[in-house]
Amino acid sequence: MSGEKKIVLHSLSGYRPELNVMVQEWIDEGVVYVGVVGVSAAHLEDWIDECCVEREYFMLTASHEGETLDDAISLASMLTGEYAGPFRLVEF
Repeated sequence: MSGEKKIVLHSLSGYRPELNVMVQEWIDEGVVYVGVVGVSAAHLEDWIDECCVEREYFMLTASHEGETLDDAISLASMLTGEYAGPFRLVEF
C-alpha cells in the first residue's frame, strides 16, 4: 500500500483475471479514483464500476479510450477536492 488514493491504470493487454484482486486491494486502500487508458479502457472502466457496485463502494472512474497516457495523467493531476493529491501509475 503506497498511500496514493488515485490510480492511472495503463492497460497493455486488456482484461486479465488479476484485475479482480487489484480492484479489491484498491477498495481496501480507500482509492477514490481510477482512470483507465490503453487497451480496452472503456471495458475495464465498466468492469471496475461493476466491482465497486457489488461491494457497495463508490470510486470515481474514467476511461480514456483513444487517448494517450499523458491525457489520463493530466486529468488525474487536475482533480480537486476529495480527489486531489498524488496518483499512482499502474501498468497492467
